[in-house]
Amino acid sequence: MKDERPDVLTIGQLAHRTGLPVRTLRFWSDEGAVPPVARSASGYRLYDAESVARVELVRTLRELGLGLDDVCQVLSGRTTVAEVANAHVAALDARIRSLKVSRAVLSTVATRGSTAEETALMNRLARLSAAERKQIIDEFKKEVFDGLDVDADLRDRLHTFSIELPDDPTPEQVDAWIELAELVRDPGFRARLRTWMELNTPAPGQGRPPGASIWWARHVVQTVAEVRERGVTPEGPEAAEMLSELFDGADRAAVLGSLKAGIEAEAERYRRLVARVRGQDSSPDATEELEWLARALRAADHTEVDPAG
Repeated sequence: MKDERPDVLTIGQLAHRTGLPVRTLRFWSDEGAVPPVARSASGYRLYDAESVARVELVRTLRELGLGLDDVCQVLSGRTTVAEVANAHVAALDARIRSLKVSRAVLSTVATRGSTAEETALMNRLARLSAAERKQIIDEFKKEVFDGLDVDADLRDRLHTFSIELPDDPTPEQVDAWIELAELVRDPGFRARLRTWMELNTPAPGQGRPPGASIWWARHVVQTVAEVRERGVTPEGPEAAEMLSELFDGADRAAVLGSLKAGIEAEAERYRRLVARVRGQDSSPDATEELEWLARALRAADHTEVDPAG
């Protein structure tokens, strides 16, 4: 029959023309994606020029990740390339999000040297639904913020405070969420943060507590960073002078109590994790500056109590 139709190609010739293996073309043919146009007298499959174009289309769609079932539906006219592509984009987006989560979990496991049990927990936290993530944050907010004696405006801000992981998070955001979720579910952390909030939250009709300026005004941290860069020690006279400028007339014992509570509560870690989950830029970690300031306050207090010391 090939002699009668010189325009047709054997499967071997089709393979040579398209650069694809014979076994691939045979599989596509068996699945109905590239059916033969005829058969030789010996029963061999024969193809034509249109078959070559069809093979190129199948190859393109397969390289884009479409399954043969979708390819056959397009070729048979039961659907369009655009419709299949749209569905495939959605599937790819879901797959990409899943891969980002997997990458973030594995990266965290590698960094921490986590056990199998810790890895399983992190994976569950990373794959929580939006509703499940919200429930964790709502429970945390209720325990830490509810019942604080604060003015109405601040109370509203605390109740509407949210920590949202976007639908398409970066690996860095997923990594931050894993760490944050572990942190806010820790009863010890919640208790420490509650204590810190009570020490630093202004009551109705009153000004900020003495230590609140450390946390609500970053200029304190910036001032400490500048003197540290100059090599000033927390026990020296220059540090004492800086304290007088920063906390003139304030109850330094209250300032130190607030500062210690914030350090113990890991308030800086919490602040930076929230910013990372939200995809926001945050100021640098100020833990070292705050610890230096605590040393300076303790040294100043010791000097005032025992000048000869």
